[in-house]
Order: sequence, then structure tokens, then C-alpha cells
Amino acid sequence: MIVVLTGGTGGAKLIEGLSHVIDAAQLTVVCNTADDFILHGLNISPDLDTIMYTLAGMSDPAKGWGIQDDTFTVLTQLERLGGETWFKLGDRDIATHITRTRLLGAGVKLSDVTDKLRNSLGIRTRILPMSDETIATRVETREGEISFQEYFVKQGWQAEVKNVFYAGVEKSHPAPGVLEAIDAAAGIIICPSNPVTSIGPILAVPGIRDALKRVSVSIVGVSPMIGESAISGPAHKLMAAQGIESSALGAAKGYADFVDQFVIDNEDEPLTKKLETLGIGVVKTSIRMKTLADKQALARQVLALVDK
Repeated sequence: MIVVLTGGTGGAKLIEGLSHVIDAAQLTVVCNTADDFILHGLNISPDLDTIMYTLAGMSDPAKGWGIQDDTFTVLTQLERLGGETWFKLGDRDIATHITRTRLLGAGVKLSDVTDKLRNSLGIRTRILPMSDETIATRVETREGEISFQEYFVKQGWQAEVKNVFYAGVEKSHPAPGVLEAIDAAAGIIICPSNPVTSIGPILAVPGIRDALKRVSVSIVGVSPMIGESAISGPAHKLMAAQGIESSALGAAKGYADFVDQFVIDNEDEPLTKKLETLGIGVVKTSIRMKTLADKQALARQVLALVDK
């Protein structure tokens, strides 16, 4: 079994590649849930849903989120009624959120809800939320504190960020199965996801980083950065706000206490010597994943490293 830590669209791309080159049932995904929020009374888990739709073959490749060919009739009517429409919920997507909200309201844990949803969609890969408890990424800006989704989607990540923190993480616990999966893994992959708001919250859940540090299997991280910018999204801005160098080197430093090898883009070859001083192996390749072939090629390279 290969365990993959992920969040966001970058991680979903690599997971799509992985699911095409090995038996999908041999993957276990540990997913960020600090982006989760409530809108229109619905419990929305953006990262869990992106992974779920990707593995179900339903994701919209053009947008990178949501369900392909979804309609937006409900959203159009909400706008007519004066409701908030900044978070684009498709009609079939809303069905997922209604189901999750109903089950959570009945006392079912998020991990069990997620398992029910992925089984309903015929997904063979196990998908685990990082925690069953509520953890929220909060972004401090000059105008005040807001949720990550407000910063990322509503404001288009234009606000100047002063700080990022994970509310509630100190008292949280890993979801059932997370630590067991890490301990039983044949190899572990850290996806090219935002190190501050996707991988950071997972590592902040008490017990998860320690579990990664104690395993004897190979752990391979993939850089989310090329040069000084994120491959997608605002990772470079958020890293800078946290005092982290906006580069592959900055990302690697956050994982250096447990990662064995780190995959960077060919363009970042000048960083190799500095990366090696962290005590980790460095592998250079193309990490841009524009096509399914790109995703599969990177997946094969990462799996080969995990198997070493």
C-alpha cells in the first residue's frame, strides 16, 4: 500500500496519475480538511471532493474543481434570490454536500461519511480525512481575519497576508486509520500541494508528523514550486507570509525531518546543492502535469523512488 498526503488541485493531478499506473486499491489518500467550511447550511469539503471526483473520473479537467459537465441551475436561482454565489456549486456537486451534511447531522463521523461517499461512487482507493474534528485554516490580512476559502476564492488571493494559522488543530486527533495507514505503508508520497494550506494542516495534526518520522519506508516529496512561484495557486504568497522561502528549497525545508527524497523541476537544478545540505536526495525531472501522460510519467518516477 502506498500512502499519499494531499490537498488541492496539484495533489489531485498526481493522484490521478498514480491511479492509472498502479492498482487504485493499493493507494490510501490522507487529505487536508482545514479548507472545509459551511455555506448555505451545507458542509463543504473542497479537497476531499476534488480527490473523490478525480478518482471517480468525474472531475472537470478544465476548471480543476467540481464535476465535469455539471449544471448551475441552483446557483443561478440563488443569485436571483440575493444569495451568495462566489463559491461555484454545481447542481450535482450540491448533492454531495447535502448527503454529507445530512450524515454529519445524524452524528456520523467525517471519515465514515467520506467512506460512504467514495463507495457510492465506486472508488477503490481509500480516502481518509486528516481528522474527524473541525480544523480551520484562517488567514490574517490587513483588513482582518478570514477563512481560507474567502481568501482563495472570494477574494481571488489578492489580499496581503500577514499570517496563516490552523484553528483547532492543537486539540485535534488523526482520523481513524490515518496513523495505521502510515505505519503499514510500503511507501509514502507528499504531493505537490500547497505546503502552507494543504500539507501544513495535515502535518500539524498531533501525531502525524511523528508517525512520518518513525517509519522506515521511503518517503518522497514532490515540489509544488518552480522557481519562485507555485505551479498553481498562491503557495508562494502564503509561504512568504510565513517567513518561508518561496522556492522548492523552502518547501523541502518544511519536510526535511521525514522526507528521504525530494523531486524538483529541471528548472530548479541550481538549488540541488542547497537541497542536498538538508540531508535528502534530490531528483530532477519535469513536474508540470498538463496532460494525463504528464501525470502518469511523474507518477511512475515517484513510485520508482518509493520502491528504492
